[in-house]
Amino acid sequence: MEIYNENNRFISILSDYGFKATFGNESDTTFLKKALQVLIDSSIPIKTIEFVKNEMMAITIDSRSGIYDIACVDENNNHFIVEMQLSEYPEFIQRMKFYALHRFNTMVKKGAYKFENLSKIYCIGILAENIFPQINHFHNIAVLRNTQNEIIDDQMTFITIELAKFTKQLADIQTDLDKLIYTMKTLHTVTEISEFPAFWNEEWLKKAIHEVDLRAMTAEQKLAYEMAISANALAVKNENKKIAEAEEKKMTAFVESLLTKTNHTINQIADIAEVSVEFVTNIQKKLLEGK
Repeated sequence: MEIYNENNRFISILSDYGFKATFGNESDTTFLKKALQVLIDSSIPIKTIEFVKNEMMAITIDSRSGIYDIACVDENNNHFIVEMQLSEYPEFIQRMKFYALHRFNTMVKKGAYKFENLSKIYCIGILAENIFPQINHFHNIAVLRNTQNEIIDDQMTFITIELAKFTKQLADIQTDLDKLIYTMKTLHTVTEISEFPAFWNEEWLKKAIHEVDLRAMTAEQKLAYEMAISANALAVKNENKKIAEAEEKKMTAFVESLLTKTNHTINQIADIAEVSVEFVTNIQKKLLEGK
């Protein structure tokens, strides 16, 4: 999924910069309040939202995977944790539990280890890839239930959006959730306002779109965006380097095993491992030097 393209008019909301400018916009939370209401499937509007900043939940960039973490609290003291994950992460739900339980433990400690009247925690994960291959729907809300599907506890709620499963076309967009996900997936591909669907004029989406419109940006904002692009490119380069190093280490171990535990020739090992003869020869040389 290409989210950075300097030729586009609109910055992708899925990008580091776009996510911070929309979901993480502390000066105007109109979009965030509506987006949270839509994501948790609530009919009750959120009146106010306050960002929570601490050593774990502040708005931060994880350069290893391009993630922004957002934590905030509404007027009813409901806690929201929002994470976006662009790369594959099959164990993402485990990390969601880690963050939610950390928030839960913080609440319990502040309450002198009392468990009554705990605030609700909504842990929201927006993922580019799928983590639930057995589930077809792109939007899932999970609480603690028994085998009869009866709710045991809903103090902690986990919400996931798997963008890859959202395939609705413009003509099929009906709900506010549809509008939100469609906007996140397609805005950066639009070049002119004349291409806007009618619902992009709704106040909450209109404000978010304005924040990622390159033509509406100040020189300072454009500089921040260019720095985000540079940081993202470096992060991708470093990640690819780590992957390549891990693959080489794995292949080296495999070739070493073939050299020490079989009678195959160097050419045969190269064919089996699908590497060059030179690669096998270099490993053999190192093995002999180590004896």
